[in-house]
Amino acid sequence: MTETHASSGISRLATADADFSTRLDHLLAWEGVSDGEVQARVAEILAAVKERGDAALVEASNRFDRLAVTDMVELTLDAPRLRRAYEGLPTEQREALAQAAERIRLYHEHQKPESWHYTEEDGTVLGQQVMPLDRAGIYVPGGKAAYPSSVLMNAIPAHVAGVREIIMVVPTPDGVLNELVLAAAHLAGVDRVFTVGGAQAVAALAYGTETVPRVDKIVGPGNIYVATAKRAVFGQVGIDMIAGPSEILVVSDGGTDPEWLAMDLFSQAEHDEDAQAILVSWDGEHLDAVEAAIDRLLPTLERHEIVRESLSRRGALIRCRDRAEAVTLINRIAPEHLELSVANPEGWLPEVRHAGAIFMGRYTAEALGDYCAGPNHVLPTSGTARFSSPLGVYDFQKRSSIIHCSAEGASTLGRVASVLARGESLTAHARSAEYRIRT
Repeated sequence: MTETHASSGISRLATADADFSTRLDHLLAWEGVSDGEVQARVAEILAAVKERGDAALVEASNRFDRLAVTDMVELTLDAPRLRRAYEGLPTEQREALAQAAERIRLYHEHQKPESWHYTEEDGTVLGQQVMPLDRAGIYVPGGKAAYPSSVLMNAIPAHVAGVREIIMVVPTPDGVLNELVLAAAHLAGVDRVFTVGGAQAVAALAYGTETVPRVDKIVGPGNIYVATAKRAVFGQVGIDMIAGPSEILVVSDGGTDPEWLAMDLFSQAEHDEDAQAILVSWDGEHLDAVEAAIDRLLPTLERHEIVRESLSRRGALIRCRDRAEAVTLINRIAPEHLELSVANPEGWLPEVRHAGAIFMGRYTAEALGDYCAGPNHVLPTSGTARFSSPLGVYDFQKRSSIIHCSAEGASTLGRVASVLARGESLTAHARSAEYRIRT
């Protein structure tokens, strides 16, 4: 059976329960597709910006962000403005931001793929050319919270990839600019910032306006309107992913301080009410201790109401039978963030097939990955780690195949292509290849 603690609201499940599988499916269920009303509103905004450009963008920004601007000049920030934001930060913030940016940059430098080719015996050359995108668009959330870390994680891989121009959009409700976000944009190599958000910002990046240049790819998280707009413009431009709420799955063997684990769960639950925090262990007394720590520490949090709602909606403490069952749960859930809070995390790696990011050992808090460890914190959610990967340099590059046939190679391949083309009744294909066949 499933139990819910009276204080925190977090569910208690056990894999031994007859209805466990059904309960887990219900817990994990997340419908990321917006309803018809949201889709209709987004479609109107996209159409307006596509048709009327800057004018529609200004109108939407005034309406949704409660601004009173008359043209795009008031919604545009250039590189010198970003530099001033960075230079004006308190020393401690400036140094922390710079350290995080450098670690993220160094990590992503290791991801850069190389172009390659090889030459066959007859002189034919085959290969692959890797080239960066010309222009990338970075969406950064604004409003309830500011996310300079999101700026670094989205823009730095683009910069490392060699993207020629990086455009950032960020909403500024009531006209409030966040200097830390702008400073992060300076460090990350952003070229221009437009203080617009929502579906209208996605439309501007996808279609271009008189002021906002059209980009090749849009990356970055946002609310349901942003996600819906990104889905709608996919094909016009590339997108990174349709992200769901933040998630953490912690597996503990019972040897980690319960208060550490409680705070690790809180670190994701405080994002919003739909975030998910799950702890799995085969040690029942340890789960009890973690639950007690949750109840003890929850009232001390500034965002305790959000955390409590998140835990009661989608949080869980799961007791499994053993380590093998814990591994099965990991791969079934395919979490965005996986903490292996165990004695020998390296021994688990070969069995973990599905996870966005894996945090190894008792000392590696997921929060370190959010800000400064180095690997990207833009990760697949809602089980999509089964087929998706973290954002990286490769998301801002594309590959072209290289084929350079020698005369001998064209003759040899022409015979093969001729047979296959005629088998498909594509005779122009066949004849094109046959012209190169040596007799």
